[in-house]
Amino acid sequence: MDSLLLNALLLVLLIIGSGFFSSSETALTAASKARMMQLANQGYKRAIAVNHLRARMEHVISTILLGNACVNSFIAIVSAQIFARYFGEIGTLYAGIAATAVIFVLGEVLPKTFAINHADRSALTLAPLINVLVRVSYPVTHVTQIICSGLLRLCGVKVVSEPGAEERIEELRGAIALHTHADEETRDAGQMLHSILDLEDVPVSDIMVHRRNMTMIDADQPIEEMVSEALQSPHTRIPLYRGQQDNIIGVLHAKALLRAIQANAWKLDGLNIESLAGKPWFIPDQTDLLTQLEAFRKRREHFAIVVDEYGALMGIVTLEDILEEIVGDIADEHDVKVEGVQTQSDGSFVMDGTVTLRDLNREFGWRLPDEQASTIAGLILHEAQQIPSEGQIFAFHGFRFEILERQRNQLTRIKVIPPFDQVTKIGKVVLGKTQAKTAAAQSSDRPS
Repeated sequence: MDSLLLNALLLVLLIIGSGFFSSSETALTAASKARMMQLANQGYKRAIAVNHLRARMEHVISTILLGNACVNSFIAIVSAQIFARYFGEIGTLYAGIAATAVIFVLGEVLPKTFAINHADRSALTLAPLINVLVRVSYPVTHVTQIICSGLLRLCGVKVVSEPGAEERIEELRGAIALHTHADEETRDAGQMLHSILDLEDVPVSDIMVHRRNMTMIDADQPIEEMVSEALQSPHTRIPLYRGQQDNIIGVLHAKALLRAIQANAWKLDGLNIESLAGKPWFIPDQTDLLTQLEAFRKRREHFAIVVDEYGALMGIVTLEDILEEIVGDIADEHDVKVEGVQTQSDGSFVMDGTVTLRDLNREFGWRLPDEQASTIAGLILHEAQQIPSEGQIFAFHGFRFEILERQRNQLTRIKVIPPFDQVTKIGKVVLGKTQAKTAAAQSSDRPS
């Protein structure tokens, strides 16, 4: 009787040990890396232990599998002894069936289910003991890792201990997408984080103000006209050119102009606008936004002139343009708002050909490719491989594009019909905003 009680007690302890090893494996692999890192930075010792174990995951897995194999083997042995005592030789078969059921339910499914639903708490609780077991079993697991690595190399499998930079970036993108939900606050935050990761892949030519939309001042004009143009412009920095627009000789700052006029007793006679202008800063059109943002910070400048490989003027880019790529449109009281997109009642859109694909994708959640073209007109030209005529209709990437207006070789007005699911989604968003505004108006009209 004493022997039976001892075996039963030993069996219970072995089942608990099996559950311990099974839950440890699940908890350490499922625990949030970000939360563990945050707790470790705050000095939480158990979180530091979890991060230390995850950095040596090969040895941790070997230790857990070794412990689990030993425990499960002893469960089978002890079960066979107990059942053989009462059922004789057939008891070994009964023991195998019972041990399999117990290990499956109590040693695997139950502890793993608990650990995966309480991964962070379980990892923090089990980490210190697992850390001790990893150190004790290191000689065995180290030899095991050497044997396994050798066998994998013989099979032509390369063992990579750490992911590369590209894999880490993709993992970060996935984490952002995973935690970006449907509510507006997290969706906007997710878009900003994705935009930060995309800065290195976007050239300044995709976001610059094109030369035909630039405000420029001819330095050969009379001083009165130059000052009038500067004061009428909504911009504080304006390029100066002489002769041809490609010949930029400086960048005039409105504040410097006003100071000079004040110093001249508010008279324009004798002012030298060219001497007030700062030296222009020219950058290549293929400079990526991340590099340009760092350059703006180092030079402490907000304004650069974009040129192509031949030195011809293409446009301008500012620090605000790059920041808008991250946080969205930044408007102030002096900005001139251009209505580039008009929503139609049938769910289609009428837009200018100069509307950028990145703005459309960000605003409406579309996925129009922007690798080969930066504007909606450029995308149509790239896909059609021709200069379309007014009235022509094209269909690609699930969208329909109708050319409404064309001036010479430029597509100026385009009707875009998105896929049906996109029309429905955008309609729901607009309807939701309308209902919210209506509800707010009704609540404000109620007497207090």
